[in-house]
Amino acid sequence: MSHCHHEHSGHGHGGHGHDHDHDHSDDITPALQYSLYQHINFDELFTMNEAERDTGKAIVKKTWAERMETEPELASDADEQILMTVPFTGQVKLHSILLRTSASDSAPRTLKLFMNRDGLDFGTAEDLAPTQTLELSQTSDVQEIPVKRHIFSSVRKLTLFFEDNFGDGDEDVTRLTYLGFRGEWTQLGRAPTRILYEAAANPSDHKVKGTAEQRAEHQTGN
Repeated sequence: MSHCHHEHSGHGHGGHGHDHDHDHSDDITPALQYSLYQHINFDELFTMNEAERDTGKAIVKKTWAERMETEPELASDADEQILMTVPFTGQVKLHSILLRTSASDSAPRTLKLFMNRDGLDFGTAEDLAPTQTLELSQTSDVQEIPVKRHIFSSVRKLTLFFEDNFGDGDEDVTRLTYLGFRGEWTQLGRAPTRILYEAAANPSDHKVKGTAEQRAEHQTGN
């Protein structure tokens, strides 16, 4: 299908979930275990085909305590598809994805994940074989969907392609209100001890390097 999509910045959110089958709103400690929230490169996260600028960023920035809030909401624009790219500040072993949608036809049905792929757009996301395909539920509860950990053991960038929704072609808008990630994070580099030493000695070299160039690339690509 044709797309007249807008590419906007968004921010990542380290998700939170439970290791058991029930969900208590006050069960904060298990929910925050393995959260990747602080390990997402917020400046470089972007969403394509969002109806309102930066709503992709907004739903990923929600905290676990805010997971049930209906606003802000990410809604698709030209059609039902959404493409979001989430870069991490290091290397991640992804455990699961958390999201909240609704029980309506606008809830996303199929989520295709791509690991460490650059330059994905809707055409390539539809043509390429995904790293894993997830089937989502039509529910207003927070879903935690496990991924194949042995495959997602060295994730630096994760692209999420929400391919369709439960409208069977009759609903052009896909809606999400919460998105999070759980997993394990390690700092990039072949010699972690040396990198940590250098970062401590001259932290500005590691905080800024590459950021301006990457941001300029996204700006020129908009």
